Amino acid sequence: MSALAAAAPQSATTPVAIADGLTRTYEVSRGIFAGTATLRAVDGISFALEEGRTLGIVGESGCGKSTLARLVTLIEPPSAGRLEIAGRDVTEAKTEDERGALRRAVQIVFQNPYGSLNPRKKVGTILEEPLVINTKLGGTEREATAREMMRKVGLRPEHYGRYPHMFSGGQRQRIAIARALMLRPKLVVADEPVSALDVSIQAQVLNLLNDLQEEFRLSYLFISHDLGVVRHVADDVLVMYLGRPAEQGPKQSIFERPLHPYTQALLASTPGIDLGKKRQRIVLKGELPSPLNPPSGCAFNTRCPYAEARCRTERPPHRPVDGRLVSCHFAEKFL
Repeated sequence: MSALAAAAPQSATTPVAIADGLTRTYEVSRGIFAGTATLRAVDGISFALEEGRTLGIVGESGCGKSTLARLVTLIEPPSAGRLEIAGRDVTEAKTEDERGALRRAVQIVFQNPYGSLNPRKKVGTILEEPLVINTKLGGTEREATAREMMRKVGLRPEHYGRYPHMFSGGQRQRIAIARALMLRPKLVVADEPVSALDVSIQAQVLNLLNDLQEEFRLSYLFISHDLGVVRHVADDVLVMYLGRPAEQGPKQSIFERPLHPYTQALLASTPGIDLGKKRQRIVLKGELPSPLNPPSGCAFNTRCPYAEARCRTERPPHRPVDGRLVSCHFAEKFL
C-alpha cells in the first residue's frame, strides 16, 4: 500500500486535491567560495483531500507549511511529485487558460489581514477584482455578486464603499475570506488565518469558515501552529517536521493517541489538550535543525528522547500504524 493510498479517506468520490510525493527544493548559496546547497523545504508530502473536509497542517515554524501552501495554490511549481486539483494534473496544464482554470479552483486566505488587502482600494473594488480578471460579468452583476458575498461573511451593505483601514482585524479577515470565495473555488488554503487576531475574534472567524464550508461544500487546507485551533476545525491532520511528514491521519486518532514522539511533544505543549495521566509528556529540547543540513536517518532523532542507533542512520518509512501514517521506527511502542 502506498502512503497516498493509506492517507486517502475511503470514498467513491474524486478528491478535490491529491498530492503524491510532493517535493520542493531550492538551491541556496553558502557564500562566495562555498558553492550552493540544496534546501528541501517540502520533502515527500502526500495527501488526498475530499469535498467538504478540512486537512489541518501543523508543525513548528520552518517545517514547510507555508511552502506547501504555495505549491497547492500554484504560486510555485513542485520540484518533484504529483499534484492534482479538481481532477486535473497541475504539471499537465501547459497553457495559461488551463493554469487559470486551476487557479480559479483554489484560492488562499493569508495570515495577515492588514497586509493582504490593498489599502488604496475600496472593499467593493477589492471583491470585484477577481470577477473582472476571470469572468465576463458586467459591472451591475459584479456589484450584486460582491454585495451578496459581503452578506454571507457578515459585512454590512455600507461597508462596500469603505477602505480597509476603516475596519478591525476580524472584519478585514472577513473581507479577505469573501475575496477568496468570489470565484466559488473548490479548495481554500487558509494559511494561519486567525493567528493575527485577538482570541475573542478567532472563534467568530473559525465559525464563519465552518458555516461557509457547509454552504459551499468547500475543502480547506488549514495551516496552523496552534493545535487547539486545528482540533476545532480539522477532519484530518498532517504533522510536518523539517519538510517531511511525521504523522497523519484522522484527527481523533492523532489527538487521542499520538504515535510519533514529535506529535506527542506538540500536543503536550498545547494548553487544554490532555494526553492522559499515563502518557509521558515530552518536552522538546534544542533548536530545530537547519533545513540546509538536516540530520541523517530520522529528521527528529536529535531531539527525540527515544532515539536509538537505527534512528540516526535509517530514515523511517511513512507507514500505516493503527489507522494512520507514522514516520517512526518504533511507533508500535506507543500503542
